[in-house]
This record gives sequence, C-alpha cells and structure tokens, in this order.
Amino acid sequence: MKIIKMNQEYPDLEIIEEAIEVLSAGGIVLYPTDTIYGLAANAFDEKAVEKIYKIKNRDIGKPLSVCVSSIGGLSLITDLRENYRILVEKHLPGPFTFIFYKSSNWSNSFFDKHKKIGVRIPNNGIAIELSQIFPITATSANISNEEVFSTPKEILNQLNHEIDFVIDVGSMKSSIPSTVVDLTGNEPIILREGAGKL
Repeated sequence: MKIIKMNQEYPDLEIIEEAIEVLSAGGIVLYPTDTIYGLAANAFDEKAVEKIYKIKNRDIGKPLSVCVSSIGGLSLITDLRENYRILVEKHLPGPFTFIFYKSSNWSNSFFDKHKKIGVRIPNNGIAIELSQIFPITATSANISNEEVFSTPKEILNQLNHEIDFVIDVGSMKSSIPSTVVDLTGNEPIILREGAGKL
C-alpha cells in the first residue's frame, strides 16, 4: 500500500496519474470527494469491483454508484433524459448522487443485476481527475452499515488496510454523504437527504 499526502486545492497530476495506473491494473484507491472519502475501482473491471464488495463486506445485491469526470461522461453510463438535463447540469459537479437507468452500452455483472445506477460528479478536482479515463466506483470508504470516518488512518484501521493506494488530504470535515435523487420517473424523488440541496 502506498500513502501519498496531497493538497486538495492543488492536486498533483503526476501522483493522480500514478493512482490511475493502479486502478487500470485492478487496484483499489482511497480518494477524497466533496463530501467524504470514497473507494475507487475501475467500474469496467469486474474483479476490481468485486474487491470493493469484499473490502466493504457489502451485500452483492446492493448496487454501487460510480463517478465520472463530466456531464459528457454520463453517456458512458446512462442516456440522460432531456427533461432532466438542466437540473443535472445545474447541480453537477456537486454533492449529489443521481439515479438513472443504466445504459445497455456497457456490461459488468455487478452492475447488470440492476436496471438503475447512481452517478456522481463530485466537486473535487482529485476525484474528477481520477475518473478522466474510465468511470470509478463512488462508494463510502467504510464497512457497510458501520461508522464513516473522516481520516485515512481511521478508515484504514477499519478496513484492515486492504487498499493499494491512498490519497490523503487530511480530515474530511464533513461526514455527511451526498444527497441521492432518483431521476428515473417523471419527477425527481429524493431518496436520501445529504450534503446537497435541490
């Protein structure tokens, strides 16, 4: 495991490139978002996604969200309905997870179990850079249903250090997760109140 300290305000692109190489090779990266620390795996790599489930001790039946780098990147995951485009463009990047119907253009057995998928574009330069080449998982860095910690040290103690690369930006002051909004119906439905306000 490699731990690198970084200033969120001035992301080191060389270090981020190294983290992307880890992800490309099927590794797991602990990274900051605009809310809490997340666990990243290449969303197109089934074995890497399986690692995330094992690290979190997460029920395979529970879907994972993914992070993309831009509104344009949504096309890798979903077909954005025009009636929601303005809402999505207004609130992303930001502390929201929007639920869409999953596109049939890509397949991963862990995501294929579900017709819907949550997508994030965090307002965080590190997260955006990490997801430039492929979507990454966007799930909280904790054991499922257990406490969400704010520092890498606490997180690694809980997860038993099953991480390949850590981007340490210090304590994430907010432990409030993103707001989850379902956009698969005719009206937006807030599924979880979090850091984002519609």
